Amino acid sequence: MPLGEIIQRAMSPISTGLMDRENMLIKRLTRIVPSIREGHGQLAVPLGTGDDAAVLRPSGKTDWVLSCDSFLEGVHFIDGVHPPESVGYKSLARAVSDLAAMGAQPRYFLLALALPSAKTRGWLDQFARGMARAARELQVRLVGGDISKTQRVTIGITVLGEIARGNALTRAGGRAGDLLYVSGKLGAAQLGLEIVLRGLSRRRSLKKYLHPHLYPRIPLELGESLAHHKIPSAMMDISDGLSTDLARLCAASGAGARLRAAQIPTVRVPALLERKGVTPLELALHGGDDYGLLFTVPRKSLSRLRRIPSAIPVTCIGKMTREQKIVLVRADGRASPLVSKGWNPFSR
Repeated sequence: MPLGEIIQRAMSPISTGLMDRENMLIKRLTRIVPSIREGHGQLAVPLGTGDDAAVLRPSGKTDWVLSCDSFLEGVHFIDGVHPPESVGYKSLARAVSDLAAMGAQPRYFLLALALPSAKTRGWLDQFARGMARAARELQVRLVGGDISKTQRVTIGITVLGEIARGNALTRAGGRAGDLLYVSGKLGAAQLGLEIVLRGLSRRRSLKKYLHPHLYPRIPLELGESLAHHKIPSAMMDISDGLSTDLARLCAASGAGARLRAAQIPTVRVPALLERKGVTPLELALHGGDDYGLLFTVPRKSLSRLRRIPSAIPVTCIGKMTREQKIVLVRADGRASPLVSKGWNPFSR
């Protein structure tokens, strides 16, 4: 889809009320910074800014899929609280998640790392071991980058993946009547973060809940299989929370959605946190860092979806609608607009 059409759809009623400063800054950058719009030599750009990753088309039968991601001390992780191994693992995993969101197979990545001198020995070794673990699991290889000195750790990762020509999935294909699916359970990573932020991470009974937050699993095989069999009409990863990312998918697709709260797969919340007001549904709706897949399926493709093997369960949580708003239907039948309360780096 042309960049202009993506931007036009992004200004639909469903997005203007939810537009955050991050999206506005991205739009400003894409208006100012020169980019390849039509193709350059043997390299074309079928899809540029506005989705999870860009798609490049080299000569041959495949498309290249590229994305970049940042992971910052004090923003995405807390020094002295998050283990260096987790920082290394998660920084790469979350970047590769953008490739999974389009059904691409990861190939290579570039690492731009800036850190204080005090972290260039033991901390760096542990960080590298965590990143190596993620690289092995995700079958992606480091091919270059840059390292520099700074006061706080700053990590920038660029990933490159590959997919059969024309098979890359985008956010923009969902249509009214398509069923809405998610993979895995939602809210597990946010539950781990709640434990960390409340100073409870050292409690032995709660340690098992930290793993999804520290070492998120990326559903690569599922994403590749969905794209290979051309099942979804639109797809993206859930990185900033269902309420926020669904709004982005709906805006790109020019549609709305109607969710059934009772159908959303949630996690069990320990009694200690339940007493503090943490609920499974709120975690599932607004918690970030799950990196599950959010995708729409036309009814004609349901039989193909049921036939593909997957170690990760997928759940229908609602459907796309013609009316450009997102509605949540609770278990008692009450329906209300779903307000986007997921991660926003520019919120106060």
